[in-house]
Amino acid sequence: MEDQWLSWAKKLQAIASTGLHFAESDYDKERYVEIAEIAEVMLASLGRVPISEIRGLFPDFGKGYATPQVDVRGPLLRGPQVLLVRERTDGLWTLPGGYADLGLSAAENVVKEVREEAGLIVAAQAIYGVRDKAKHEYRPDVRDFYKFFFLCEETGGNGQGVLPHPQAGAETLDADFFSLSSLPPLSTGRVVEKDIHAALEFVANGGGAPFFD
Repeated sequence: MEDQWLSWAKKLQAIASTGLHFAESDYDKERYVEIAEIAEVMLASLGRVPISEIRGLFPDFGKGYATPQVDVRGPLLRGPQVLLVRERTDGLWTLPGGYADLGLSAAENVVKEVREEAGLIVAAQAIYGVRDKAKHEYRPDVRDFYKFFFLCEETGGNGQGVLPHPQAGAETLDADFFSLSSLPPLSTGRVVEKDIHAALEFVANGGGAPFFD
């Protein structure tokens, strides 16, 4: 669970952004900008980063109704092992995935991410969970995310049961399969260990209803 002060600061920033979009009078616009500035100072203080970095995370400030962003993740299993990719940004490992792009469904996005980050051709088999990032043990973030987890299945191969080895893409340093007993250091802003366990449990239980917050 994220820090309560971080949650309050994020809500203030969202209220300011939405309010500025709908405000008609200059007086109201000025007040919403002031609220945003207070929220930015709080977020910068909590994150111990310059205010300029905080502002850079909200390029659409005041341009619409403030809503959570969407992150998709696609576990691919080979037996008891799961595919992970190593991020260029922090050198840590995560399930393939990332921001959802416009023009693609959530499932289409996760297929694209696995191909781009690990060089493997997959299909989204089932959604096994949806998390509100702020309600779990991820590294704190000044933005809000809904995280969609799709279990994937391989559709590539040479037709003789030989599956290709994963290959790093433009945004990744490496890609490989790992067992739960030998997971590498995880990029906890993107994934936590229970996300991986949940994928294996979903398969072991033969599917079932996805979890959600």
